[in-house]
Parts: sequence; C-alpha cells; structure tokens
Amino acid sequence: MLAHALTGAACVQLFERYPLAVTPHAADTGYRSLVLLSRAGGPPSFFVLTQASDDLFVIRSWHRGGGVNQQIRPGEPVPVIVRQVVTGGIPVPRDGALLGWVTGRQVTVMLAVHSRQPETWDDPVPVPEIRVLPMAGTCEPLHWPPFTAGPLDDGRLWEYLERGQIVDVGPLLSGSAGSAFWVPSADRRSARHEDGCIVVIGNLPAQEYWLAAGVYTDHWMLREGIMPLPAGRLLAQPGVVDLAERR
Repeated sequence: MLAHALTGAACVQLFERYPLAVTPHAADTGYRSLVLLSRAGGPPSFFVLTQASDDLFVIRSWHRGGGVNQQIRPGEPVPVIVRQVVTGGIPVPRDGALLGWVTGRQVTVMLAVHSRQPETWDDPVPVPEIRVLPMAGTCEPLHWPPFTAGPLDDGRLWEYLERGQIVDVGPLLSGSAGSAFWVPSADRRSARHEDGCIVVIGNLPAQEYWLAAGVYTDHWMLREGIMPLPAGRLLAQPGVVDLAERR
C-alpha cells in the first residue's frame, strides 16, 4: 500500500509540476494525459499516463508490444515497472508545443514537439520526438543547444526550461497573428507531417526574450550546407499555416 501511495502521489505531482506536458482531452470527458519517457529496465520506452478522476490514473505502453496497461487506484498494488515509470519517467512536452532555445536573449533555435498520442495500442502513431530547427545562418557551436542531435536523449530538457535557456514561445506566437508560419515540406518523398520549417517575418519581442525574423529549418540540412528557400518563396507554397491559429 505504501508503494502504491507513493506512486499515486507521483502521478498527481507530474500533472501539477509539468503543465506544458499535459494534454487535455475532450470537454465531455475531462480527462487529462501526458507522455512519459522511461529507461527503466531496458531501452527507452514511451508510456501514456491518463488522469481519469481525482483518485484514478491509467498508464499504458505507447503501443501494445510494450505490455503495460495498468490502473492506479488508492490501496491497490502496482507492478514494479509502473512505479519505476511514474516516479522516474521524464515527461514529454505535449504535441504541438513550440519551444525556443535562447542564446543571450535571442531565440536562435525552435523546438517543435511531435507527441500525438495513439488512440489505441494498434494506432500506428510514431513515437514522440522533438524536431530541432535552428535559424538559417546561425553558427552551430555558439547558437545551437548541446542536445541538438537528440533532445529527448539529453535528460535535462526541464532543467533548461527552469533556467530559462528554453522558453515556451507558444503564448508569443498565439498573440502575433500574421507573423510566424509553419511551412510543410515540399518534398513529396516525405510522408511525415512533421517535416517542414518555420518562417518568422518580423522580430517578435517578449518580456524575457525575443524571436528574430528568419527561417528556422532542420539542423541536419544546415549541417549538410543545404540552405532553405527565401522566406517569400516558402510562404507561397501550399499548406502554409499561421502559427497563431495552429492547435
């Protein structure tokens, strides 16, 4: 019972401490959920923790092959793996979150979070990832984060957020209609909806940082010396979305 009480308390703390990771469900259910990355007992694995009521949580593996599908109720025992995931797992920012890596006071790299949760175990949804999109023309050693090649492998994402080295640019963009846009990849060989770049057409100031005008694109392309098209040509492509309206 004591072990379960600790797990239940940890569930509550996760939802309270990491609001940027919490995904609200449909209004008629009131459920909330978040994604956890755990390295307990093997290679990195993802889990979905759902708050079904004040005293009931449900945790399940990202896909059926993970094998975990467990209710967490007061007074009921839970498997060791569940306690390990809940107490030691790292929350992943919610799907669609846009973060910024700050150098000095300027955002030089955008971090686009893709963590859409599978509706069922059989739903073929890719595992969560964070796409690192530096501003074209920046210098890697000085302006790119140390975790560029693997943001979820670093393990210090939330530390960077607490220190202000990573900021949530969502509130800034939601109030800046017509200033920043998501441009999907024009490469028809890419079936991933996550592929694309961000175009900011005017400097956007916030209280603690500012987001410079420019094109923020995949860091692997920049490493290979592949520069994006000019902003005007990118914005003329089909499928462009104003980030003030993106959900």
